Amino acid sequence: MRHQPVLLVIAHGSRDPRHAATVHALVRRVRAKRPGLRVETGFLDFNIPSVNGVLESLAAEGVRDVVALPLLLTRAFHAKSDIPTVLRAAPRHLRIRQAEVLGPSPLLLSALERRLYEAGLTPADKSSTGVVLASAGSTDPEALAVIADLARKWRQTGWHAVRPAFASASGPRTEDAVRALRELGCARVAVARYVLAPGFLPDRIARGAAEADVLADVLGPAPEVARVLLDRYDEASLPALAAVG
Repeated sequence: MRHQPVLLVIAHGSRDPRHAATVHALVRRVRAKRPGLRVETGFLDFNIPSVNGVLESLAAEGVRDVVALPLLLTRAFHAKSDIPTVLRAAPRHLRIRQAEVLGPSPLLLSALERRLYEAGLTPADKSSTGVVLASAGSTDPEALAVIADLARKWRQTGWHAVRPAFASASGPRTEDAVRALRELGCARVAVARYVLAPGFLPDRIARGAAEADVLADVLGPAPEVARVLLDRYDEASLPALAAVG
């Protein structure tokens, strides 16, 4: 009999209680989509349980295989350094595979559009609407390039224009991108928050969207996000299943 690896969702954590609540809501949706899969949640900072604590508990239960999935949209410092460092400190008999981050994915673009439509836009608005693709920001060139490429691809789906913006580390800021789209002649400007959960930086994006016509909610537990999460798990768990098959 093949045993599925445990899925450990690794979230950053935040002092803002909305962050953990949103992460748990997303994990509940993942469990509902795949009832037979064991899904645990660990946080890198601020919240409990910690990633280390979850791994130690799993090891004590006799679990052998774990897929550690970074709840991140781009491969930046946390995915490349923080999380691998934590996983290397896990109990030795655990076989841990680190899954890829969630983005980029066409499903995440679908989730972004879902949030814009929930905020009041319709598909008929696309050709006259400029969108600010607002993310947390990073000093990692790879992460910045992914956001820029995502904006280009999203523009090709019919929006009048799509401009990236960042809440930290690099520019332009959300308010600058909003003004640029106004100057471009967009009939309306919408801000799509390419972030997973509420917190300090998503709130900064919201403040920068003060002059926009529409502000979408964070991605949160959107069904498309849950689907991407399970896709990443499946990609990472295939070698583990083959090894015991």
